[in-house]
Amino acid sequence: MLGLVVTNLWRHAGRTAATAIGIALGVATIVALLSVGSGLKRSAEGLVHLGQADLGIFQAKVADPTASILPASLAARLERRPDVAAATPMLLLIEAVRQDPAAVVFGVDPAGFVHNRAVVTDGTPRLGADGVMLGDRLAAELRARPGAEVKIQRRRFVVSGVYHTGVYFEDAGAMIDLGAAQRLAHRRGDATTVAVQLAPEVHHAAAKRALRRDLPGTQIIGTGDDAVRAGANGRLIGKATSLVGALALIVGGLGVANTMAMAVLERQRELALLSAVGWRRTRIAALVLGEGIATSLLGAALGLLLGVIGAGKLNDALGVSAVVSPHVTVRSLWQGLVIGVAIGILGGLYPAWRGTSVSGAKLLGRA
Repeated sequence: MLGLVVTNLWRHAGRTAATAIGIALGVATIVALLSVGSGLKRSAEGLVHLGQADLGIFQAKVADPTASILPASLAARLERRPDVAAATPMLLLIEAVRQDPAAVVFGVDPAGFVHNRAVVTDGTPRLGADGVMLGDRLAAELRARPGAEVKIQRRRFVVSGVYHTGVYFEDAGAMIDLGAAQRLAHRRGDATTVAVQLAPEVHHAAAKRALRRDLPGTQIIGTGDDAVRAGANGRLIGKATSLVGALALIVGGLGVANTMAMAVLERQRELALLSAVGWRRTRIAALVLGEGIATSLLGAALGLLLGVIGAGKLNDALGVSAVVSPHVTVRSLWQGLVIGVAIGILGGLYPAWRGTSVSGAKLLGRA
C-alpha cells in the first residue's frame, strides 16, 4: 500500500507540494516559537541565578525583568536580615556592546559575591573606572583578550580579564563596575536587581514569602519559570505558540481535507475498482488516510527544517534578541512533528469516509 500512496501523491505533485508547503509554514512557526520560548527560559534561569544567587529581587509590574529599577541601597537593607547571607546590587545594560548588541553588560559591585565568584581564566579580575571583564563566550565572539579595547555605549573600556561562571547569560556578557554602569545609564544610585544569597538552613519558599511580604512593590524571582511569567515576552511567546498551533491544526487540516476530497472525487472509479477486486472499505479508507498523513509528514519535515533556520529571525522580530538566544530542543521538534501528523489525520478523516461511502457497483455500472 505504501507504494500506491507514493504513486498517487506523485501523480498530483503540484497539489501535494502546495498542501505540504502550507503545513510546513505552520509547523515552522510553532518550532521557531517554541525554540525562542526555550531560549527565553534558559536566559531567565541565568538572570535569576547570576553569581549562583538563590533569589533575584526585581521591581514589580514591569513589562520585563530587565526593565526593573530598584535603589541599590536595598542590598544593604537585605544583608541585615537573618535569612540573607549576602546581597549585591546589579545594573543591567542592554544592547550596550557595540561589537555585539546581544551581549548584556552587568554593572556589579567589585566587593559583591557575583563578581567574586566569577572564575578568571585569563588576566585579572580588576574592574576600576575603565576596566571590563568579558565572559568567555563573549571574548571568543569578539576575539578579545586582556589589553584589548571594547566600546560600551560611547565609552571605551580596557579588557582586564576573561571569566567563566557556567551561566550562559553571564558568560555571553561582560562585567563593569556598578558606578561606571550607573553613569553610562544616567541612573546614579539605581540597580536593575539585587542578587540574594540565602543564609544556611533557610528554606527557599519560606524566604520568598517573607521577602515578598516585607518588600512591597517588588517581585521575588527564584526560578526560570518565575522570570518567564514576570516578563511580557514570555507571555507573548506562550500565547502565540498556542494560537499558532490551533490555527495550524484548523487551517492545515482544512487544506489536507480539501486536497484529499478533490483527489477522492477524481478517483471514484479507481476506488470503486479496488472495492470490486476485493478491497475492504477499511483498506480503502486507510489508503486515503495514508495519503493525507504522508502529505503532512512531508510538510512537517520541511517545517522542522524551516523552524530551526527561522528561529533566529523570529527572535529578532519579537524584539528579544538582546537577552535571548533561541534554543532548539528535541521536545520542540517532537511537538512540531506531532502537530504535522495530527493535521494529516484530522484532514484525512472526511475524505477517507467519503471514499468508502459510494457504492462501487453503482459507479462501475455507469462506465
